[in-house]
Amino acid sequence: MNGTVYKSTGSWYTVKSSEGEFYECRIKGKFRTQGIKSTNPVAVGDHVQFDLETIGDETVGVITEIGERKNYIVRKSVKLSKQTHIIASNLDQVFLLVTLNNPPTFTSFIDRFLVTAEAYHIPVVLLFNKMDVYSSEEKLEVDYLMHLYTKIGYQCIAIEAERGKNVDKVKELMFDKTSMFAGHSGVGKSTLVNALEPGLQLKTAEISEQHMQGQHTTTFAEMYDLSFNAHIIDTPGIKGFGIVDMDRYEIGDYFPEFFALKPECKFNNCLHLDEPKCAIKDALEDDEIAASRYRSYVQMLTGDEDNYRADIYK
Repeated sequence: MNGTVYKSTGSWYTVKSSEGEFYECRIKGKFRTQGIKSTNPVAVGDHVQFDLETIGDETVGVITEIGERKNYIVRKSVKLSKQTHIIASNLDQVFLLVTLNNPPTFTSFIDRFLVTAEAYHIPVVLLFNKMDVYSSEEKLEVDYLMHLYTKIGYQCIAIEAERGKNVDKVKELMFDKTSMFAGHSGVGKSTLVNALEPGLQLKTAEISEQHMQGQHTTTFAEMYDLSFNAHIIDTPGIKGFGIVDMDRYEIGDYFPEFFALKPECKFNNCLHLDEPKCAIKDALEDDEIAASRYRSYVQMLTGDEDNYRADIYK
């Protein structure tokens, strides 16, 4: 039978068959020995083949084959640094929710996420949430960030998931597509899903006052069918986002504004660090490239995985 993985709990997978029936499935042991470095050989969004077998009074599925992935979002595993974790696969687009505070989303995190999405050709829309709780000064900061990323080529939308403001704009972009919602815990992913489809009633949580961080309410990635012909994958809150298996000479190519200027560099293998006649460094000095973007690039290049979250906006 053919199906699509809708939920992964690590050992069991909820698969929706091509006939529309849901089955709880496990995987054949051989997948774990086929050189898959990922901590999760099967991810939400995967197209799979599975067989049914009866155990007692229950009918369960056994996944026998994973279809080729169109794309996927991957990051370094939190617990196993040498392994990767596939968050979701076969995506049409990703919505990255950003909040200025409660919790703060730093540009270093945004940039790492965008670079990974660029590497796998996945369009990203930045959603700046909680606009209703910001001061005038904070709104100016959001305006700055939206201008920064819009100039690069990313679509940015200011939303108020709690009140439903501009949720219709998000809805329009989701029609007939499989989208993933991502961001830190507490940025409002589940609140936004509930605003889009109130009947789902996903669990939401208050921000921890002690650490000003969100509480994890989504434990596993899960796909939902929405009433307006769309699919959404809600994901657990991501604290850090370590980039995976990128050649240092390629990282700059995933910064669109760097890639556009790269042919103007004197050396075609320019790393944009100390090389002479570097177009990216010249653009940085002329304020044509944001300092925060260049700083993110250098951190990725030097493999500064531990300290990047201490970064600030400007």
